[in-house]
Amino acid sequence: AGTKETAFISAVTAAGLVHSVTRWCSAGNVTECSCDVTLRHGGSASEGWHWGGCSDDIHYGMAFSRKFLDVPFKNVTGKSGSGLVAMNLHNNEAGRQAVAKLMSVDCRCHGVSGSCAVKTCWKTMSSFEKIGRFLKDKYENSIQISDRLKKKLRRKEKSQRKIPIGKEDLLYVNKSPNYCVEDQKLGIPGTQGRECNRTSQGPEGCNLLCCGRGYNTHVVRHVERCDCKFVWCCYVRCRRCESMTDVHTCK
Repeated sequence: AGTKETAFISAVTAAGLVHSVTRWCSAGNVTECSCDVTLRHGGSASEGWHWGGCSDDIHYGMAFSRKFLDVPFKNVTGKSGSGLVAMNLHNNEAGRQAVAKLMSVDCRCHGVSGSCAVKTCWKTMSSFEKIGRFLKDKYENSIQISDRLKKKLRRKEKSQRKIPIGKEDLLYVNKSPNYCVEDQKLGIPGTQGRECNRTSQGPEGCNLLCCGRGYNTHVVRHVERCDCKFVWCCYVRCRRCESMTDVHTCK
C-alpha cells in the first residue's frame, strides 16, 4: 500500500466516479441533478455567442465522489494511519481535479448558410481516455512524501521540501515492489512466461515486459475452418486451413 500504483488507482477511481455521475446527470438519468444551470443567460452578445445546450454539471459529480470515496477515509482514527489517510484523500482529489481541469467548451454555429453569426456554447467534460492520459503522466511524475505527517503533507527529499505540492500531483509513501519477479506474499505473479509483442516498444513489448531477461520464441499451429460455402441443399462445406504463428514469451 502507499505506492505510486495505488495512488494512480485512487485518482482514476475518483475521476471515473465524477465522470460517470456527471454523464448520468446530463443525460437526465438522475433525479437529483441535471445540466449546469449556473451558466444560463450568460455569454457575450457583443461577441456573438451565448451559453446554451446542456453543460456538464461536474459540481454534483465532484460532491458525490467526495461523499462516496472520502468519507470512509475521514472516519479512520488513529495516528498510525493518518499519513496514509491524508495521502489517499489527496490522490482522490487529484483525480477529481483532473476532470475539472480538462473541461472544454463546445459550440454550435447559427446563421445564414453556416455563417456562424451567433454561436451557442456549452461546457463539456473531456473523454475519459484523455483524463486517463493526464493522470498517467501524473503517475509517472508522482512525488514521494514523508510517512511522518506533521502539519501537512511534505516531500520525503529534504532538499525539495520548499517546493510546493500541487493539488493535481499524485503522492506515494512507499517505493514500488519489483513487479518483474514473483512474490506470493504480495500477490505479484511476475512476468516469467508472459506472452509479449516482439515488435512493440510499449508496455506489452518484450523489451519492457520481460524486464531485460529476454524471451523465448516458439511456433504455434492454428487449425480452423475456412473458405466455407453453402451447398444446396442444405449444408455448409469448408476447407481445413492451417497457419503457423510465432509466439514470444518472457524468460
